[in-house]
Amino acid sequence: QVQLVESGGGLVQPGGSLRLSCVFSGSSFSSYSMSWYRQAPGKEHELVASITRFGVTDYADSVKGRFRISRDNAKKTASLQMNALKPDDTGVYYCKARRDTTQSDYWGQGTQVTVSS
Repeated sequence: QVQLVESGGGLVQPGGSLRLSCVFSGSSFSSYSMSWYRQAPGKEHELVASITRFGVTDYADSVKGRFRISRDNAKKTASLQMNALKPDDTGVYYCKARRDTTQSDYWGQGTQVTVSS
């Protein structure tokens, strides 16, 4: 069974940086695409960034040039480096793993990111 545990959220001032991590428990991490979503109060659940098992990345327009998603297959970890943070980046950030062959999705519990002065 796959389990995901996110960490790294917190309170940061506008313009600051945070690095989120998602640790994957289970087998065949390299067979999964990994994504980060966020949920802000009163807003739609939003795809922030994704990385395929081949390392191809994609980003929401709102975070391009500021966020970077990466993965370490040896450590079974996906990370999201967030720079130049804005108040609009505030929300709960969730990690998702999708097994490409079965389209099965697994979610973490979320980590809160608050950008405020």
